[in-house]
Amino acid sequence: MIKGKISEIFESIQGEGLFVGERHLFVRFYGCNLTCKFCDTHLTYFEEYEPSRLLEIVAQRRNGSSCVVFTGGEPLLQTDFLKEVVGRTKEAGFKNYLETNGSMPEALEEVIEYMDIVAMDLKLPTSTGMPGFLKAHTRFLEIAMRKDCFLKAVICLSTEESDINEMIRLFHENRIHATVVLQPNSQELSIRLLKKIDQFKARLIEANIATCMIPQLHKIIGAP
Repeated sequence: MIKGKISEIFESIQGEGLFVGERHLFVRFYGCNLTCKFCDTHLTYFEEYEPSRLLEIVAQRRNGSSCVVFTGGEPLLQTDFLKEVVGRTKEAGFKNYLETNGSMPEALEEVIEYMDIVAMDLKLPTSTGMPGFLKAHTRFLEIAMRKDCFLKAVICLSTEESDINEMIRLFHENRIHATVVLQPNSQELSIRLLKKIDQFKARLIEANIATCMIPQLHKIIGAP
């Protein structure tokens, strides 16, 4: 039986994105294929679970929550295990919510039929400190848009307008209709950063892209 590497399972409010404030059950997958410079999730521990055992724990801890968030790390690194799990949670009546960095479209294709919500990170080069993922994001969004999908872009003091222009081009050339959440880098939260985000937000709205700014609520209120 296939096993998955899981760092933690916990219930909390959703602290990011369009569903902020809702109570969700989180399953955090171990491991990531990217090294974003603003990353605040440093995973050093995991336990191995079989799909049936993970489903038992999810059912035990749901406490009224009907939505399971598969987060990381990057859940799509463990596609075979994820596919087994989301099929079972779907059958059990849960809503499946995937948080992903949007760099693995082939893996998403394997599980998209079981997902209800896809929250995809737009990895901007001037924010992450890495080369861009425009080609992967384009293919990823073709698949993700079959479901309820929104995008999140972490904005840092280093983020440049050139990346915002690339984002606009991505949306217009591929006829993407999804909301973009601009998320301030919590490690650099300041008036200067918020002013930069306001400028980027205005630029995106001018380009007819639905945009909002939402900080990491769970960090503000001290939730897990």
